[in-house]
Amino acid sequence: MIKDYFMTLALRLLKKTDYKYNSKYDGYLRSQLKYFYEYRDINYHLQVLWSNKIANFLLGLVIMGLILIAAGGLDVTLGVFSLMILGLMFFLPDYELQEKLKKRQLKIKLDFPDFINKLALLINAGMTINRAWEKVIMGTQKDSPLYEELQRSLVQIKNGRNEIEVYEEFAKRCQIPEITRFITVILQNKRKGHAELVAILRLQATESWEMRKNTAKKLGEEAATKLLFPMMLILLAIMIIVATPAVFAMKGMY
Repeated sequence: MIKDYFMTLALRLLKKTDYKYNSKYDGYLRSQLKYFYEYRDINYHLQVLWSNKIANFLLGLVIMGLILIAAGGLDVTLGVFSLMILGLMFFLPDYELQEKLKKRQLKIKLDFPDFINKLALLINAGMTINRAWEKVIMGTQKDSPLYEELQRSLVQIKNGRNEIEVYEEFAKRCQIPEITRFITVILQNKRKGHAELVAILRLQATESWEMRKNTAKKLGEEAATKLLFPMMLILLAIMIIVATPAVFAMKGMY
């Protein structure tokens, strides 16, 4: 594919220029990539992201070059249009990354109520938090961002990392207010003990289910709004099809 060729060319350009990836912008990109990749892999994926951005830019240059040749030259309007297109092509991977992050957060929101409800039931049955956490993960064969993060945290705890740090990092990676509150309750229980832990978790589970209902309702409303434009186009096409014979008939009368 043409894009693959430009990706290879972009990688070579980055290596030849010896780009250090240490600007504030690179720091921002790293802060987004950390939600999808392990810390040790972030620099590699940052390089891939930059290659994708440069490849898009080079592809845009080729396309705009062909347009300029077809147009027979460059004027002010075409020049401004070309710059806008090149800018959009360059920042398109950033937009795709943001959309990917939004979808990830949405999936976490939708899966969290089921997780916390199961966790509360198991803790109420006498299990420790860590054992209940593991039991929910092992009993849920689901490929989702939430369960990936849960598994990641569990592995870190088993490898001897400080539990409080692991839980705090888990909340930061998820970026969901409900999960932040949930982790706060867990940490309070770890530090001081909490007799009402199960009751609080059940209350949070109820609130999370309401949140999930509201999110599902919002998604339905957004889907209906997105369908509105295609329906308007269809209606316009039908009106044109119906009206065209009548217009020609009227012209024939004069």
